[in-house]
Amino acid sequence: MKFNELDIIEPILKALSDKNYTEPTTIQEKAIPLILKHNDILGSAQTGTGKTAAFAIPIIQFIHNAEGRHKGKPRISALIVTPTRELAIQIDENIKEYSKYTNVKHAVIFGGVKQASQVNKLKSGVDILVATPGRLLDLISQGIINLRTVNVFVLDEADRMLDMGFIHDIKKLLEILPERRQSLFFSATMPQNIVDLSRKILKNPKKIEVSPVSSTAETIQQYIYYTNRLDKKNLLFHILKDEKLDQVLLFAKTKHGADRIAKNLKSKKITSAAIHGDKAQNQRQKALQQFKDGQIRVLVATDIAARGIDIDKLKYVINYEIPNIAETYVHRIGRSGRAGEDGTAISICEPEENVFVKDIEKLIKQKIKVIDDNPFPQTEKPMTNAEKKEWEKEKQKRKQEFFANRKKNQTGNSKQSKFSKNNRRK
Repeated sequence: MKFNELDIIEPILKALSDKNYTEPTTIQEKAIPLILKHNDILGSAQTGTGKTAAFAIPIIQFIHNAEGRHKGKPRISALIVTPTRELAIQIDENIKEYSKYTNVKHAVIFGGVKQASQVNKLKSGVDILVATPGRLLDLISQGIINLRTVNVFVLDEADRMLDMGFIHDIKKLLEILPERRQSLFFSATMPQNIVDLSRKILKNPKKIEVSPVSSTAETIQQYIYYTNRLDKKNLLFHILKDEKLDQVLLFAKTKHGADRIAKNLKSKKITSAAIHGDKAQNQRQKALQQFKDGQIRVLVATDIAARGIDIDKLKYVINYEIPNIAETYVHRIGRSGRAGEDGTAISICEPEENVFVKDIEKLIKQKIKVIDDNPFPQTEKPMTNAEKKEWEKEKQKRKQEFFANRKKNQTGNSKQSKFSKNNRRK
């Protein structure tokens, strides 16, 4: 099937042609006709399936074709809510590309930056608003945003939204949104809490399921190194000696861990940067752009920060730590091998994570190829419950010492700065 068989208007087809898009992905082929017929949608689709275009194209078409919309300042007709800043920015960029031959106005708002420029854009009038929950509710409470004109509401990455604790924000939004609206609900996974939420949002929805979460793209080659916990760092350096790995998205479990890995890589003259929720928005965008431009070889990301990272022809993903949720592994490695391109996923497994690998292999119904040419093989056994308890205790102690020392250093630097200022005044 071709895009021109989906009753899409000429201005959007022209924009798609500019990007050399001729054939829709499976979710686009299924969703676009249903959305154009004003159905509510319950969509299950993992990252990289093209779902942004699946909902953005019909929304742009609705607004472009709306009668009387050219009279006066645009008002918010479509609201798209998503969990992370990166994903919000990516969706807005996609809308910009698909709507460039229309006069549809759009804007994106998110926290972590000053609101002035976002507010100015809103005051000039927008048709489509892409938002993260916190900043959206903040601007609603200030009286800057009014949602009474919303005709289409999109909740994207619903599972991650709940993981990040946004359930109460979503419930607040549902109380504000007009009762009569079209709602589109997308989630990579469909656990019971997501199904329950969808029932509160959707009315007689059409269900679409694409690329079940248990599947991994055939174009992705999967490898695993078994090692000991304390050898992981050196094994990573060994893997990165292969210069063929020139652009690597590396996943870490925690924000602190991401920073530590990036610091270790820099000490070995490997260009790298970390992105996570504690980084300022401009820092995250700068690191991502440098990675895309090839200035940074390794981008270290947490799972939440990685949502919204869309890099054409990314070949290499490394799991520095094995996720304890098997579906997360599928999402991670799905960053590579997109659109039929080749991809390589490398995982580094310590003894405590062996059980997670078994869960992953059970889910994806295949064995991950073990690399035997490993200078740091796994020789230890998983810890007993007593050893785990002791290790967690020691880890917590080190963490407290780290933050106590950092606070002490910050206090010392502050006093030194104040002392210097007083001396200058004298």
